[in-house]
Amino acid sequence: MEEVKKVFVIGLDSAPPELLFDRFLDDLPNIKRLVERSIYGPMQSTIPAITIPAWMVMATGKTPGELGLYGFRHRKSGTYNDIWIAHSLMIKEKAVWNYIAEKGKKSILVGVPPSYPPKKVNGYLVSCFITPDTSVDYTYPKELKGEIERLVGEYIFDVVFRKENRDETKEQLWEMTKKRFEVIRYLIQEKEWDYFQFVEIGLDRVHHAFWKYFDENHHLYPGKGNPYENVIPDYYKLLDEEIGKTLELLDLDETAVIIVSDHGIKAMKGAFAINQWLIEEGLLKIRNPEILKEGRQVRFNELDVDWSRTIAWAWGGYYSRVFLNVKGREPHGIIEPSEYEKVRDEIAEKIKSIRGPNGEKWDTKVFYPEEIYPVARGDKPDMMVYLDDLNWRAAGTLGYDSPYLLENDLGPDDAVHAEYGVFSLYLPGMREAKRTQLTIYDFAPTVLKLFGMEKPLRGRSIV
Repeated sequence: MEEVKKVFVIGLDSAPPELLFDRFLDDLPNIKRLVERSIYGPMQSTIPAITIPAWMVMATGKTPGELGLYGFRHRKSGTYNDIWIAHSLMIKEKAVWNYIAEKGKKSILVGVPPSYPPKKVNGYLVSCFITPDTSVDYTYPKELKGEIERLVGEYIFDVVFRKENRDETKEQLWEMTKKRFEVIRYLIQEKEWDYFQFVEIGLDRVHHAFWKYFDENHHLYPGKGNPYENVIPDYYKLLDEEIGKTLELLDLDETAVIIVSDHGIKAMKGAFAINQWLIEEGLLKIRNPEILKEGRQVRFNELDVDWSRTIAWAWGGYYSRVFLNVKGREPHGIIEPSEYEKVRDEIAEKIKSIRGPNGEKWDTKVFYPEEIYPVARGDKPDMMVYLDDLNWRAAGTLGYDSPYLLENDLGPDDAVHAEYGVFSLYLPGMREAKRTQLTIYDFAPTVLKLFGMEKPLRGRSIV
């Protein structure tokens, strides 16, 4: 511990323990070298197991409820379907880099969600995948943007992955990741830092875009010899090569190295049109039911909702958010506040009783924000739903013959999130591996302990 002078965090969005620690490890010599000298194991993510808020839950040690962040989109209070998008200015809690700045320690952050717009840090920051494009200021300090563009040209924050042209997606993924690592290595060498964290979003994108070509058990697997079957393994090898070149720049006698992911990943069995189901159950009333018979995909805002008779409506996504139409809270609410708990419990039971397309029992989980967080700030949904324990995603669109869809409704997407990500901590002097199991809340206390600090956070230090 006393040997630790610096902490370097490799963030791999959606890396699952089954691939990184088991199936692929022998093909990843640089990662393997680290893991074999690390405290490592599966890391339970937060609820919801979603990129935003998970990375910031990890960095702050606070729950999504305390952060007021329940996903990428949020419904504006007092409206039915107006949204705001999560951004960095929403984060009011201190992250590990804010705590260590109190001791004068400098940080470099690259791509840690959500970090747009860029906020001031004691060091340097490059914003994350929610950055609109390179025309905006995306660094702190502002001048860093010029250095990055002189180095790699146009920086890439993310790729469009839900599209049919997989060759283009693959090409852009490789380009994005190579540029990111070039910037990372430049910053390691040219800037002063004590804490360095980056997040590569490309791993999440390659999982979502190419999972069905790789997973023989996926219901849409096209068969052996398909042209994209090696894209996922090859991307892991690309990451390993880039990480290897990066590790050469670190002094491992004084630098702790953490590999971490915000959640895991698994095959998507299908999508469930939850608003279509709510209509069938009589909980969502519309005045234009004929629109559902037109044989096309219908978006929620095309519905003429009869709010005077509607009990509930929902959003799609890797997990679903269900909202109730409460009197005095929504513009045309009908559920009496005194009946809220009873109605919500009844709908939750209905949702949990949904079965699969062949009548199979689902392991659906329904969470009430205020029951799983110490506080639930901001624009929280009434229910957060994991359909069949995240094996199925929720489709927010309607107009299908059946609510069970073979594919994602918003473009190709073969995978859904899983509850367990990865954690691996190499400490100077470690000669062998030690297995452990931890939660996302243990990250911040562990990092702070490496800097000799303790704060009253939710998790525990594992060192």
